Amino acid sequence: MKYDVVVIGGGPAGMSAGVESSRNGAKTLIIERNPFLGGILKQCIHNGFGLHYFKEEFTGPEYAQKFIELVNKEKNLDVLTNTFVTKIDGTNVEITTEFGKKVVEAKALVLAMGCRERTAGNILLTGSRPSGIFTAGEAQRLVNIQGKLPGKNVVVLGSGDIGLVMARRLTLQGASVKAVLEINPTTSGLRRNIVQCLEDFNIPLLLKTTIFEVVGKNRVEGVYYGSVDERYNKIEATKKFLPCDTIILSVGLVPETDLIDMQINPKTKSVFVNDYLQSEKEGVFVCGNVLHVHDLVDNVSMEGALAGKNASDYALNRLKKGKQYALSHSTEISYTVPTMIHSGEGTAVIKFRVRTKITKSYFVLKNAKGEVVAKKYVMACLPGEMQTFEVDRSLINSNLVLEVAGL
Repeated sequence: MKYDVVVIGGGPAGMSAGVESSRNGAKTLIIERNPFLGGILKQCIHNGFGLHYFKEEFTGPEYAQKFIELVNKEKNLDVLTNTFVTKIDGTNVEITTEFGKKVVEAKALVLAMGCRERTAGNILLTGSRPSGIFTAGEAQRLVNIQGKLPGKNVVVLGSGDIGLVMARRLTLQGASVKAVLEINPTTSGLRRNIVQCLEDFNIPLLLKTTIFEVVGKNRVEGVYYGSVDERYNKIEATKKFLPCDTIILSVGLVPETDLIDMQINPKTKSVFVNDYLQSEKEGVFVCGNVLHVHDLVDNVSMEGALAGKNASDYALNRLKKGKQYALSHSTEISYTVPTMIHSGEGTAVIKFRVRTKITKSYFVLKNAKGEVVAKKYVMACLPGEMQTFEVDRSLINSNLVLEVAGL
């Protein structure tokens, strides 16, 4: 089995990468471990998808179906489902299918495996270990795919977008969501989800608050909760008891990097890439939530398309890059993707998140001499919202630093 480009993952990033690679003239293969393409989108029955990419609003399954139709139209694009990648060797992959093991040879590889949820064990949730503790994605699958209500009196820990959406979904299905607890001073979800999923249903959001202890023998009976200080230490004097039978965890996502044998960026929990989304390994490109966790699926698809275009250009010996320079950032910014950037023609896109809320400021890109290469004004931005910054590659001639500057 020989291909120009092999894409691992059939979610929104993988499908987009595969379609763009095929359109660019490369013989392409998408490998997906599940029976169907679409990834997590199949259980996201709420709307809000596609406004940026398709200029229309869809539910998750509708958005997935749009891309599945695009995949099926590409004659230069093959798909393997029910297929697991067990090893990556350079740009070649070892797969296990219902017919046994095979090796797929490729000139370029796109990693688009997505991310997984952090569990109770990941966050060291204290107390007893009764039934009734679910991640937000598990609860979403139970309700939307299997038609099961996980509980009737619910506490949501964390204000990630899936948790916010599930607070609304469970309320609509007849459950009582007692509160959403967020350990940070700001929410990690989108502002629109705070309004539409919590405020519209009078669900309390308690910031700088977390679960101190889970109570229950066979089933969750309640939680002790309270406030934390600036260093996230529990303030025992604020401890209160809240009866509930279900805890939903929406405490962050972790890139699915088990197959990746490369240096991991401690800030993104994934690999380092340059502005072409190419990793430290020649011919290996990375995109979507396996690279860094996005807030909108439309951005995942657009990043996947860029990875597919660049991977196919690489496979067909058409990828031309200028000189590479390092990109760093100030302390107000938590990370940037990429960490390396090239001079030359065209526009490079920088994606990043801020550490705390920022208002009426400029994002400023400076060169090694301290000169401003590009800047962007923002009225306000939050840690839960991914930011983008574009720079003309012809202006790049040294290492760069991205900073926040007031008016």
